[in-house]
Amino acid sequence: MPDARDDRTTALAQLAADAAGCTRCDLYRRATQTVFGEGPVGAALLLVGEQPGDREDVDGHPFVGPAGGLLDAALADAGVNPGDAYVTNAVKHFKWEPRGKRRIHKRPSVTEIQACHVWLEEEIRLVRPRVAVCLGATAARAVLGRPTTISSARGQILDGPEGLATVVTVHPSAVLRARDGDRAAMRRGLVADLALARQAAG
Repeated sequence: MPDARDDRTTALAQLAADAAGCTRCDLYRRATQTVFGEGPVGAALLLVGEQPGDREDVDGHPFVGPAGGLLDAALADAGVNPGDAYVTNAVKHFKWEPRGKRRIHKRPSVTEIQACHVWLEEEIRLVRPRVAVCLGATAARAVLGRPTTISSARGQILDGPEGLATVVTVHPSAVLRARDGDRAAMRRGLVADLALARQAAG
């Protein structure tokens, strides 16, 4: 008898292939490629960031830059094997503006988040996580469907789509950008929020 999880894995791979040609908004015009989510079907935690960064855009994988390294370390500190989580972004193309020779991240618009939502919605449906973790306010808006501030939402288990337990926390890149005196406390807060998500996942 076929394994339903195998069917979902196949469907997720097809979804990624479909997303590779996405033109639902104009971000694809300046991005190198679509950066789709990665991780196992049935992962207890689904981690959602804002969008790929410069390194992710070039490599084609989510969270492979400095923020991804910090996220992996924070997950480990929270008792989560990074390989057991599914990681993705609310928006699958890198939105940027030039600054000298560098490409600087630019926040996606609500229209762009909405245009990309179909992919995130299907990822959630196929992965079937027990908890979604929103890394930053853009991810929280995409998952919860409403403007959400991190300060008002963190430390709680919120109701996400179809009753999916949802935790809101800071994006790892915000920790990296923080002043030296604030960075350690922000990292501890991120680890605590990830631990909360792990506990909620059971």
